[in-house]
Amino acid sequence: MAPTAQAPARPTAAKKAAAKKPVSAKPAAKAPKATPATSATLTITSKNYSSWSLRGWLLTRFAGLPFDEKVLPPDDPDTRAEILLLASSIRVPSLVHAGTHVWDTLAIAEYLNEVCPEAQLLPADRAARAHCRAISGEMHSGFSALRSSLPMNLRAHFPKFKVWSRAQADIDRICDIWRECIQTYGGPYLFGEHRTVADAMYAPVCTRFATYDVPLDKTCAAYRDLMLGQAEMKEWLRAAKAEPTDIDELDVEF
Repeated sequence: MAPTAQAPARPTAAKKAAAKKPVSAKPAAKAPKATPATSATLTITSKNYSSWSLRGWLLTRFAGLPFDEKVLPPDDPDTRAEILLLASSIRVPSLVHAGTHVWDTLAIAEYLNEVCPEAQLLPADRAARAHCRAISGEMHSGFSALRSSLPMNLRAHFPKFKVWSRAQADIDRICDIWRECIQTYGGPYLFGEHRTVADAMYAPVCTRFATYDVPLDKTCAAYRDLMLGQAEMKEWLRAAKAEPTDIDELDVEF
């Protein structure tokens, strides 16, 4: 004899209530949006003579990070040694932010790119980002002949300055970099429409080209003028001209 089919079990009152009660899905917890703290301090030195201070200052301004400025006097022995390229290491600019202390210019750039990603200090495209890091690194560690024979001096102007051959080789290489970037990424800045780490790194070179009256082709001259016309650069230049301290070694015509 076939087994008798059992009637399905009736749901209990508790199950009925649970079935009728709408289930409200809890939204997933969102990660807090990173907002850079305003308690940042950037230590720099002479605005007239220190190219590294200018680079760090521009990077921080380009990033949009609010900061207090601490200026070391250029007649301080350690600071003076750095400006004259006699120090074993460069300790300015130096950024302190949210408990983090960063003092290498490229390290500051990478830190600011993480803290202020909306500023796009590094290009979004991977290949362009690698290119940006490469030419920024080249500026960071190279061009020693240019640095020593054409030191940064924003208050000076040496028309028809005679550039020696090794420094000219550095100038030629920098112009090649600028032309390649502008041709590849369309300008007006080195990596297109946004100012990047590379523009901050090469900005002091633009001032040197103006100070020493370096002849440039149309593309490079336009980029030099574009950078010197930035509001941040004009602000820095005004402060440099107002500095009371001179460094005799850098105020002579070589």
